[in-house]
Amino acid sequence: MIKEQPPRPATLSPAETAVEVQSSSTSVFRVSREIDFCYGHRLLNYDGKCRHLHGHNGRAVITIESSSLDNRGMVMDFSDIKRVVSSWIDENLDHRMLLCKRDPYVQILKDLGEPLFLLDENPTAENICKLIHEFTASRGFPIVETQLWETPHCFATYRAARYVPGEAN
Repeated sequence: MIKEQPPRPATLSPAETAVEVQSSSTSVFRVSREIDFCYGHRLLNYDGKCRHLHGHNGRAVITIESSSLDNRGMVMDFSDIKRVVSSWIDENLDHRMLLCKRDPYVQILKDLGEPLFLLDENPTAENICKLIHEFTASRGFPIVETQLWETPHCFATYRAARYVPGEAN
């Protein structure tokens, strides 16, 4: 059976396009980069089909924001996102089984030499999305949102809470 890459989601503006968006009184620019990768996983404590090992042709959408442009007129060069984030995804998540550390299959798959990436939490689309978001933020990118498209019709979104001085949390 031939699997195709998920089509570009219709709800998103085209990838790698700077979009100026208006907030209450400040203009900001956003750019997004799409990163396609393949992974397998299974969910613990789940009664549906996803309790079994299975795979996805996933798509991460990284959205970076800035209130100003650099001296080139850019929020950020798309190749910088690719160099750092896409490389990390390729090295750590692509063509690997993403499993919870408590999954009883971990040792079996390790013994078989299967490539694994272990998470503290259940490897849901939400938790994988958060993982990618937090990695990107840890590298100093001004990331505001990450989406993980698990199928052409289903995706999770993660946005970290932003601290604004003077606002109640």
